[in-house]
Amino acid sequence: MKNSLLSAAAAAILATAGWSTPALATGKMSCEAGPQSGWKTRADLEASLIKQGWTIKKSKVDGGCYEVYGTTPEGVRVEAYFHPVSLEKLLVSRRGEILFRKK
Repeated sequence: MKNSLLSAAAAAILATAGWSTPALATGKMSCEAGPQSGWKTRADLEASLIKQGWTIKKSKVDGGCYEVYGTTPEGVRVEAYFHPVSLEKLLVSRRGEILFRKK
């Protein structure tokens, strides 16, 4: 009984003590981009990135931004966020490490 109570307490502490920090360290982006009718397409973003030398594995909408999983021209596998209207790069991260954040 005492061991299971300790285990439950330890699990609760670990759950709130930052074990999910690497996932949050990328700082989930939120874009106030207006209605989707004013957005450029993901295909436009992907074409632009490919011209720059990126390899795109997957892209999707997340938090009103375009989120891209891919490889930079330098060969770094990243998760990146772009504004859907301007296609401006907002955040690039790798395994919880922020490589670029727009100021």
